[in-house]
Amino acid sequence: MSDVRIEDLSYFHAKGTPYEIKALDEIALHIREGKITGIIGHTGSGKSTLVQMFNGILKPHSGRVLLAGEDIWKKPKDIRKVRFKVGLVMQYPEYQLFEETVYKDIAFGPKNMGLKDDEIDACVKEAAEFSDLSEELFDKSPFDLSGGQKRRVAIAGIIAMRPDILVLDEPAAGLDPRGRTAIFQNIVDYQKKSGRTVVIVSHSMEDMAKYCDDLVVMSEGKILLCGECREVFSHAEILESVGLDVPQATKLLLALKSRGFDVDCGALTVDEALEQIKKLYHN
Repeated sequence: MSDVRIEDLSYFHAKGTPYEIKALDEIALHIREGKITGIIGHTGSGKSTLVQMFNGILKPHSGRVLLAGEDIWKKPKDIRKVRFKVGLVMQYPEYQLFEETVYKDIAFGPKNMGLKDDEIDACVKEAAEFSDLSEELFDKSPFDLSGGQKRRVAIAGIIAMRPDILVLDEPAAGLDPRGRTAIFQNIVDYQKKSGRTVVIVSHSMEDMAKYCDDLVVMSEGKILLCGECREVFSHAEILESVGLDVPQATKLLLALKSRGFDVDCGALTVDEALEQIKKLYHN
């Protein structure tokens, strides 16, 4: 397993042109090993640009990206190896499906890693199990599947490479509530069983509160807040100042506390908030 450290990283879109934009501004960040870290912020805050630094899809204009303590750009010719260690599932990954069958699509990454057929088969079946895909789908075209199934196939294709770090950019975008819950539960189960590091980019504070250990809040190319979820969500005023929100459960408890009720505002879920409210009746 590995962690990721970002040191004084800056990146410009269209650098050197009249349209130059500073997308990331001297970012410093530590993604903890073996945790689920959420990265949240409005469109244009730099979330997707940042995670594309983790495996070298984009190269910083200044600063460093350290994977397990090593600068990933120390040997530029080896950047391909980094992409096997840090698997990135892009937003709407189902648009990246291209093979004839589900099996071939999931096997594409392991095959390009040079694994033997029996190793590839083991990786495909393991990834399909993690992604809640039945082997009955292996011979089907990925284009004949539902939206949620396509999303799981795309995620399985990255998991099949057994990366040290799994990065998912808006993995539940466009899915209905049931599909969102299924995707996120698969991700949580994968992390618990594998012990690997997971990073999730999302717009949803509710999802981040429910599924993540740590949270990074971005605004205008900078990190606004960073820490464990409960700590980050305790800064409701700062979040609201940049147009972000806190989970409804937390918002309810903050409102109660402002009215003099003795509650712990660290609750992130409805169940946790309910326990706090029950205590009021017992006091």
